[in-house]
Amino acid sequence: MNQRRIFIKNTLIAGAAASFSPSFLMSATRTNKEKLGVALVGLGYYSTDLLAPALQLTEHCELKGIVTGSPEKIPVWQEKYGIQDKNIYNYENFDSIANNEEIDIIYVVLPPSMHMEYTVRAANAGKHVWCEKPMATSVEECTTMINACKSNGVKLAIGYRCQHDPNIQAYMKVAKERPFGKVKMITSAAGYFDGRTDHWKQKKDLGGGAMGDMGVYALQGARLATGEEPISVLAQASTTRPEIYHEVEETMMFQLEFPSGALASCQTSFGIQMNYLHVNYEKGWLKMEPHSSYNGNKGSMSDGTIINFSINSQQAKQMDEDAWSIKNNQNMLVPGEEGLRDIRVVEAIYKSARQNCVVKL
Repeated sequence: MNQRRIFIKNTLIAGAAASFSPSFLMSATRTNKEKLGVALVGLGYYSTDLLAPALQLTEHCELKGIVTGSPEKIPVWQEKYGIQDKNIYNYENFDSIANNEEIDIIYVVLPPSMHMEYTVRAANAGKHVWCEKPMATSVEECTTMINACKSNGVKLAIGYRCQHDPNIQAYMKVAKERPFGKVKMITSAAGYFDGRTDHWKQKKDLGGGAMGDMGVYALQGARLATGEEPISVLAQASTTRPEIYHEVEETMMFQLEFPSGALASCQTSFGIQMNYLHVNYEKGWLKMEPHSSYNGNKGSMSDGTIINFSINSQQAKQMDEDAWSIKNNQNMLVPGEEGLRDIRVVEAIYKSARQNCVVKL
């Protein structure tokens, strides 16, 4: 019955997206701006400490608005960033942002359970959408988000900052050019010790759990290093702090098999600090450590190549490149379809952990 309610909810939202597409009407009157206006939805740690400061470094976009359910945060943001009253919204009047020509992009920085709703509402308002990872809590929700943006003629990008990092792009290039032959084995890990006890990451109904959050970095490490999509998965969930992680997993270990025969052993956790990628090829190896940090990602290859590109801000580079793509009507580097690919595997990982069996993809 619960799945039926979710399906009906998603169907209604998708239907609304298809029937109301103001972006097509707005596109004819949109002006070519030097900087596109961004509104951050959700003013938690990531928006406050990383995205807002990064938007002070960008060339093609700028912080113009905020959406928050915490009125006490508004004067702080206004004083720091000069945000005008007309560009401040809450979750009740959010849809009226459709009438604000200063806002071109909505960046959804909310718990994963809210990503679909606010992506669809933003698309219905005729705004381009950037959505934090994990994209959503199910394949069905991801599909709804993609369809809503397509129906409204707006672009959708997922906040995979690492794919904008030249250090990560370096091993993606190896996957394409294969200087060391085929990939044989990958070890990929992403985790940290989270001391919080009452956060959305510990709550199932908000989309918590290590797999959806840090786990997508470990998963992407394997996917991007092979340039392939996995065909099977075997997973095991565990916790060492059941008093905190009783609704969701603290740690997830999963094995992936790829069409070429490559295998991957991946780990993610809210209880263990780990951040690395090791790739063994037919004729060499590649190592990244750290692999998915906010800065300082670096690595080396068996032929002596050093991977150590300097980058001022991943988030600034991500948003600038995505804004440039919007301004020039180019494909997004990390579109909604990429987020969907991850969530399809994440769903299989959870199924495998529940049923204690190999799940085919």
